[in-house]
Order: sequence, then C-alpha cells, then structure tokens
Amino acid sequence: MKEAVGYCRVSSTGQQTNGTGLDRQEAAIRAYAEKAGYTIVKIYQEAFTGTETERPVFESMLCDILDNGCRTVIVECLDRLARDLSVQLQIISLLASKGVVLINAMTGQDATNPSDAMSKAMIQVQGVFAELDKNLLVRKLRKGREAKKQETGRCEGRKPFGYYPGEAETLTRIKSLYRKVKGKKRRSFAAIARVLNAEGVPTRIAGKRWHSSTIARILNKK
Repeated sequence: MKEAVGYCRVSSTGQQTNGTGLDRQEAAIRAYAEKAGYTIVKIYQEAFTGTETERPVFESMLCDILDNGCRTVIVECLDRLARDLSVQLQIISLLASKGVVLINAMTGQDATNPSDAMSKAMIQVQGVFAELDKNLLVRKLRKGREAKKQETGRCEGRKPFGYYPGEAETLTRIKSLYRKVKGKKRRSFAAIARVLNAEGVPTRIAGKRWHSSTIARILNKK
C-alpha cells in the first residue's frame, strides 16, 4: 500500500453547506485512495482562511510530508486546492519542485506530472472554469449586497455591536463609561476596557478580553 495524505479546503462558511464541505471532500479522497491502493496517513483540513494564499494548514502539511517521506497529496478536485488559476498553478509548481505528487481524486490525474500535452491542457482547463465559477460567485454576492444595501441601508458583513442578544446592555454600559462627567476627564478607551474586564462583562467572542481598540471600534472612533 502506498502512503498519501489528503488535503481539504473551504474558503467560506457557505461552502460548508453548498455540497463542497470538508466532510464531503474527505469522503471523496478516502474513496479514491481505497480504490487506487493508497493508505491515507492523515487528512489536513483548511477552513475560512479568507484569502487564496493564506494557508497555514497547507504549509504545515508540506513541512510534515517533506519530513516524514510521504510524497503524495490527494485532493477531491483541483478547485478545492484553489479556485484562482494562477494560484492553482503556483501551488502545483511548488509541489512538483519538492518532488510531491498531487492527485485529483475526481479524475485520477497526477496534476504535478501530467502524462501528455492533452492531460496538461485538461488540468489547466479545469483551473480556468474554477476561476470563472469563483468570479461569477463573487459578482453574484456583490449584486446581492448592493441590492440589500439599497433596500435596508446596510449590506452583509460584520454586524455592529449591539445587534446580537445581550449586547444592547453592554453597549449602554460602554456609552455610560465613555460619557464625560462634569469636572472630570473622560475615560480613555483603555480605562473602559479595564472596567469591563473587572466587571466580567463578556465580549462578542467567548473567552476574549476587552481592549482599547475594540472599544474605539464600537464607539466608531476608529
């Protein structure tokens, strides 16, 4: 049995529910590996990195396989590796330069060492359509945001503090701490953060502490 690792990636929360989620990718990789005679030694999962090039898990995987001698990476399909064609080709080139084989489980092709000119062209065509699909999705989302902004005055994105249940009371407390008392200096953002931390007031992200930059952002002072 040949050894290989699997690499799964979603770049947005929406991909978890549109049929390209991590579990689905892992199942496809394991199914191909079993059929092709590979033993999967580890599955690496990359999620919500925000950019095409920000890939801490991929970097960790590459360090591991260069150290442990495994030289095969299996992905469900190349658009899970990257939907931007230029990034896709750069990653494939990087892996090839390290002697690492990249296999597309959907087609069974070795993307790092295509057997002929036609196979190489087909790999590039896959990348072109993946990039086109990405661009169409970005355009669709942009149009949706613009329509919502015209309708409600706001578009999707980070919700202002006070939007979620329980935050209204905290927002009122922050504003009261910031309000200038006659004859006294206004509290600094850092001082407000210290008071909230001392009072045990929870932040939006569980386990996080209040910081001056957070207070400034909530008060629209930054």
